[in-house]
Amino acid sequence: MYRPPQRIRHNLPGPTWPTKSQAEVSTLFSPIKLGKTSASGRSWVPAMVPWRATASGEVTQDVLDWYQRFAKGKPAVMVVEATGVGDIPSGPLLRINRDECIEGLSQIASVVREASGGETKLLIQLIDFLPIKRRVTAEKFLTRYLKWTHSHQQRIEPYLVSGETAKELLLRMPELCDVVLTKRELEDMRYGYRQRVTDVDDSYVRELPVRLPELFAQAAKRAVAAGFDGVEVHAAHAYTLASFLSGENSRTDGYGSHRNGRLKLPLAVLEAVRKACDKAIVGIRMLAEEKIRNGIALDDAKFYAEHFAKAGADYISLSTGGKFEDAKQPKVGRAAYPYTGPSGYECMPSVFSDEKGPFGRNLVAMAEIRKHLRARGLSIPTVASGGLCDFQQMEQLLTAGHADFVASARQTLADPDWFQKMKRGLGDTIRRCDFTNYCEALDQKHEKVTCKKWDRLADSVVPVDKLTGRKLTAP
Repeated sequence: MYRPPQRIRHNLPGPTWPTKSQAEVSTLFSPIKLGKTSASGRSWVPAMVPWRATASGEVTQDVLDWYQRFAKGKPAVMVVEATGVGDIPSGPLLRINRDECIEGLSQIASVVREASGGETKLLIQLIDFLPIKRRVTAEKFLTRYLKWTHSHQQRIEPYLVSGETAKELLLRMPELCDVVLTKRELEDMRYGYRQRVTDVDDSYVRELPVRLPELFAQAAKRAVAAGFDGVEVHAAHAYTLASFLSGENSRTDGYGSHRNGRLKLPLAVLEAVRKACDKAIVGIRMLAEEKIRNGIALDDAKFYAEHFAKAGADYISLSTGGKFEDAKQPKVGRAAYPYTGPSGYECMPSVFSDEKGPFGRNLVAMAEIRKHLRARGLSIPTVASGGLCDFQQMEQLLTAGHADFVASARQTLADPDWFQKMKRGLGDTIRRCDFTNYCEALDQKHEKVTCKKWDRLADSVVPVDKLTGRKLTAP
């Protein structure tokens, strides 16, 4: 994982836990309108990637146990992991691309409703992503995957010696690859093949604007049929819809090159989902800033957010970074991971940081988006995230009007009961996240995600939660 070169070790904020009476009158635990319904408070568990489904994306008992455990903490809103709407293989992540998925997903809705006593609004995040391949050796790429053209031959001719083939020369003198191969071919060789939304010579990519709105709409219908309170359209980070919004989207077919073009498909998807489940909650997850070269900046995000709000979104959930464009080169045999570069750090900053520190480092941009929406007369709630782990920190954010919900993934993973503990004045019993990104390292390896504080519980002495009386086992 990436760490800023300064490597300054920052202390956790606070803790400033409320008494029970303070919690009762706090904004954090006050209800708020959300779509055509309301949430019991402002606490929000965003989508996390647990890697617990089957290889074909089906619900397992492990998946049910995971969401049941977080539901016992009774957050006001919880979002189920990014769930695939298409047929691209995704490993042990949930899928919602066919009607047969409804039965398993309905079990998640059922266990969450029961475990939370009906207090938690349950949403599911809908995602589309493009194929990505593992990095192969340079020899394998050059001999098996590179499509040799006349242009390649022309560029290598001056370097060839008698009896030597072009690919033999490239293997003997790898530095010539910079001269002979295109920029895209070099990236594919050094990072692994990754399909992009700009690959319009590929019919599959070219037809995404035709296909995706209906795919998302049908997935949303399945979510409602499964008993979810609503859906979240994933248009953040490194995936398909975010890539259309990206400043890197140079498509010239009306779906790129400028703000209106880049917005066109994500907006069509949101409108299709809104129409497909009119009574359900429909939100969208987007970036306040991409944090990459030529990426979208705050002004772009304001423009997008305004159009999403006017198109009928019930909330806008904000994040930052997490892009492939600046990801670290993967080892041979592994695929690129979009959270290993500077933009990935902005998405999930750790306690090893620069002078700015990791806690709430991107909240100013998120607050500016909400301010822009209010100035346009749009009352849509916004969800802020990024290193939120302390009561005062979150309460001040809410009371200042910088956000309407506060999302916390890593702290909730460290202690799924922490919202309830705050609410009952038991803050001193909260197990705090260390923000060293142990969980992210597991995600990067596609291993089951957990918290190091769960992993390190002794088998012989199992602690008991002071709030619930339950033995502390992994969520």
